[in-house]
Amino acid sequence: MISDELISMHWQQDLLSSVEVGIVVMDKDFTIEVWNQFMENHADLRPGQVSGKKLFSLFDEIDEQWLRSKADPVFNLKTPVFIIWEQRPYLFRFSTSRPITSDALYMFQNVTMFPLSSPDGTVNKLCMLVYDVTDQALSKLRVERLNDELQHMSRVDGLTGLFNRRYWQERFDSLFKLSQRRETVSTACMLDIDHFKKINDTYGHQAGDLVIKTLARVIQKSIRETDLAGRYGGEEFAVILVDSTASNALKVAERIRRLAEAMVIDHEGHQICFTVSIGLSEFRKPVNSSMAWLEEADQALYMSKNSGRNRVSVWHHENEEQIGQLQG
Repeated sequence: MISDELISMHWQQDLLSSVEVGIVVMDKDFTIEVWNQFMENHADLRPGQVSGKKLFSLFDEIDEQWLRSKADPVFNLKTPVFIIWEQRPYLFRFSTSRPITSDALYMFQNVTMFPLSSPDGTVNKLCMLVYDVTDQALSKLRVERLNDELQHMSRVDGLTGLFNRRYWQERFDSLFKLSQRRETVSTACMLDIDHFKKINDTYGHQAGDLVIKTLARVIQKSIRETDLAGRYGGEEFAVILVDSTASNALKVAERIRRLAEAMVIDHEGHQICFTVSIGLSEFRKPVNSSMAWLEEADQALYMSKNSGRNRVSVWHHENEEQIGQLQG
């Protein structure tokens, strides 16, 4: 007759082989004692090849110091430890089980380590369970990526790649409050393409779009990453030059103006040139609102338009009388 012990060993081996979870039993020195079929299949190592060997000698990708520190509570406090893929994508660098249909380069894993007590209550071994969570991880990453794309689309103007007006205004309002609180110096800048309607009427709206995109690139090349640029509407752009006085901003604005003037756009056999008018306003107290500050830059832009275009104007208090005369 087959002994009860042999029967027990048989069904235990059957169980270890059939579960879709990696099972590894190790002692305190991480010497492997149990290595189930899941681990054999994915590591391409048979139990006989790993039994009696230290885990770290077989898998270079595992940080020994890190794993030992993670396992300390298992031995010392007799408590399970969990390692989730968001913290570390994998413990064992296994290939994904679906290499053709999966986007993953490796198997994402959740790992649980729990204590195995001796009859006297001491813990000298741990059991490590390795779960393949690639599908769940990829699904979550796709959702996060989609959310990032949607967020980007909600903030960015599709034609120019600059911030759209709504998001630019939100950021501008925050910068205004920061300037008020810290009394920092920044300068608002409004830009407008000269005679843009004539470009559209003469060469068509596609040509107009090319001019707008070209100016957007000029602006991006001329400002710093910390500055805030957006398409304010149609052919009009708004920029906040952070931590810049009006005199420093004037140099940036002049660079934009000169680069725009030097641009030649080829479109359907036509060579199109354009210029821009620019208005600047340095933040000063007391300015009651962000819109009042931006309105000063817009009024300076109005002065550039009325002074012959293709120029930069800076807002000063004495401009108010000038503006009234121009509008009158």
